[in-house]
Amino acid sequence: MGAKSTQARKAASGSKRILIVDDLPQMRKLMRAYLEEDREFRVCGEAIDGFDAIDKAENLKPDLIVLDASMPRMNGIEAAPKLKKLLPETPIILFTFHESMMRGFDARQIGVDAVVTKDRGLFPLKESVKALVQRRHLSASQNDDGPKAKL
Repeated sequence: MGAKSTQARKAASGSKRILIVDDLPQMRKLMRAYLEEDREFRVCGEAIDGFDAIDKAENLKPDLIVLDASMPRMNGIEAAPKLKKLLPETPIILFTFHESMMRGFDARQIGVDAVVTKDRGLFPLKESVKALVQRRHLSASQNDDGPKAKL
C-alpha cells in the first residue's frame, strides 16, 4: 500500500496545475472532474470571478488557467490581460458560451491563448489544455537548453 501512495504522489507532483475560473459551481465541478480524469492534470484551485482569479493565480502560480468569459464583478475578458501581466508564461483558455462576444477582436491582444466554446463540450477544452501545456513545456525546455547548447 505504501508503494501505491508513493506512486500517486509522484503522479500528482508531475501533474500540470490548472486554475478553473467560472461563476457557476456546477461548471467548475464538471470541468474539474473531466480534466482530472487525465492524471496529467490537477486542478490546483477554483475562482468565482476575475478578482478571485487574480488573487488565486498570484498565490497558486498555475501552469494553465481556464477562464469563463461571462462572470459578475470582473469577467474573463477584463481579467485576462491582468492575469497575463501577472503570469506572462501561463497559457489562458477563454471558455465561453458566447462565441459572438469574441468576434471583432483578437483574443491574443487581451492575453488569451485559445478560445473554446462551451456548446462544443468538454473534449475540445481538454484538447486545448493538452496542446497549450505541451507548447509551454517545449518553450520552457528550449529556453533552458538554449544557453547550455551554445556552451
